[in-house]
Amino acid sequence: MKTLVVLLGPTGVGKTALSLALAERLGSPILSADSRQLYSEIPIGTAAPTKEEQQRVKHYFIGTHQLTDYYSAAQYEMDVMNLTEELFKTHETLLLTGGSMMYIDAVCKGIDDIPTVDDITRRTLLNRYETEGLEPLVCELRLLDPEYYNIVDLKNPKRVIHALEICYMTGRTYTSFRTQTTKVRPFRIIKIGLQRDREDLYERINCRVDQMVKDGLVAEARRVYPYRHLNSLNTVGYKELFAHFDGACTLEFAIEKIKQNSRIYSRKQTTWYRRDKDIHWFHPDDEESVVKCLEKLL
Repeated sequence: MKTLVVLLGPTGVGKTALSLALAERLGSPILSADSRQLYSEIPIGTAAPTKEEQQRVKHYFIGTHQLTDYYSAAQYEMDVMNLTEELFKTHETLLLTGGSMMYIDAVCKGIDDIPTVDDITRRTLLNRYETEGLEPLVCELRLLDPEYYNIVDLKNPKRVIHALEICYMTGRTYTSFRTQTTKVRPFRIIKIGLQRDREDLYERINCRVDQMVKDGLVAEARRVYPYRHLNSLNTVGYKELFAHFDGACTLEFAIEKIKQNSRIYSRKQTTWYRRDKDIHWFHPDDEESVVKCLEKLL
């Protein structure tokens, strides 16, 4: 039976190294499930696979878009489903890996059939966000869709703006489109989760941020600074450096904030994954146990 192996885990846990080894064993390309590694301008801050790693194993969804391109989890679902249909013609097993929870859920469970937002509506809401800030939009969401208002992260501009886009464009609440029905896939899904002790994970995250800085993260962030208003850059590693460029903090403080916010994000990822009882958990260094598990399940 055609099978999609999903390798997931929090940022910095060690997905890249194990994914390469597993892909070689499975004879599979790697399908990235990282919502920021899509963008070609920011490989350092997103810890995108290096050219050598991409030569070692064929990767998809790495550096395929520009920061100014609109892309969503729904589009990702469609693209992955189309790609897997083609790849399964020549592969029995495919490997998908990444840390973007929404992207992984989009493939494993499916995204609700929510209308695509037109350019005019998108620009209108984006302009309002840039000129008025988030607070007025949050207040408006409370009036237009109180049910979604009560559950959404009100500090996340992307979520708030998207809900308002749907409200404006359709005349219906965003909630009315959220059926959250799991879609049936034409392939089997096996989920492998990676975990480390918290202290070990935090130390790896801190070291990885230091390495990113050595590799040129600050220069990379400065190059994309003119696009700081884009949602694609509303992410850890860039928003902290943008604050430094704006004169709000020192570079040293910004780097420490990147480490702190990366650790916080890793906790959010872990909490999200723990809800899924279908995940088989392993230490990233225990490749042989992962392989034995897959051999038993495949």
